[in-house]
Amino acid sequence: MIELQEKAVADGVALRIGVVLEHEGSVLLLEREEYAQGLSPLNLPGTTVRPGEALAAAVARAVHEETGLTVVDIVAHLGGFDYLSNAGTPVRREHFAAEVAGVGPIRLTNYGSYRWLPLDGDLPVTPSIRRILTAYRER
Repeated sequence: MIELQEKAVADGVALRIGVVLEHEGSVLLLEREEYAQGLSPLNLPGTTVRPGEALAAAVARAVHEETGLTVVDIVAHLGGFDYLSNAGTPVRREHFAAEVAGVGPIRLTNYGSYRWLPLDGDLPVTPSIRRILTAYRER
């Protein structure tokens, strides 16, 4: 995972991570509080990687801070994509599949609600996240 961080630094992009959590064929998706239910794409748990922070630590921190769940293993790197932040700065978002110690209780901090939705359904996510979830299903 060090090479992902080194490449982000070399490319001059801020590094963020997203985490796929699956339970019984469903994926955990989060909805921002400021959006009416169903009107905005749902999100994976994620965070900005802090300077000097290992990606594994960022994965564990993101999941715990945003859901209250505890990561016990990072199963796979699922790929990433680049985009411009709202401030116009380049960002790279790398995605990982992780296992957690248990799937509840969920304690949200940055989101208004969560849903476990079937991975094989038509998920209300952005096209970029849809590609990550397809990579997850196909691994």
